[in-house]
Amino acid sequence: MKIYVSSVIHAPAHEVWSVIRDFNGLPRWTPFVAHSRVEGNLPSDAVGCVRNFELRQGGAIREQLLALSDYDFTCIYSILESPMGVHDYVATLKVTPITDGDHSFIEWSAEFACEPGREDELRILIGQEVFLAALKSLRTIVEIN
Repeated sequence: MKIYVSSVIHAPAHEVWSVIRDFNGLPRWTPFVAHSRVEGNLPSDAVGCVRNFELRQGGAIREQLLALSDYDFTCIYSILESPMGVHDYVATLKVTPITDGDHSFIEWSAEFACEPGREDELRILIGQEVFLAALKSLRTIVEIN
């Protein structure tokens, strides 16, 4: 299954990227992460590092950074452990500069497998309650008013 969410943030791409590129920074810009740490004391921009974070409503998720590009403003990661019941999960978060007005176009997508019949539930959970909620929160942090 694939989920795709996009948004526009009225802030320069490099400013938006400076927040997103910190793989351990979810508590700063998402409304649902309480605490996060990178395992093994690795830097949060080291490809292969694993972030382990606690959700505000309970539960923990472990994700591994697969790729990080400051050139393309792109982050790719996988879920190693999660209470969501997904597997083979790989997500991409990308910031593209909008040159007309110095804004940012953000795309967040994920491909994964799940038990049959859970697609609609996970489309709402991941697409709306995670991706879109996080992008709206990010907007309040970096957007130019």
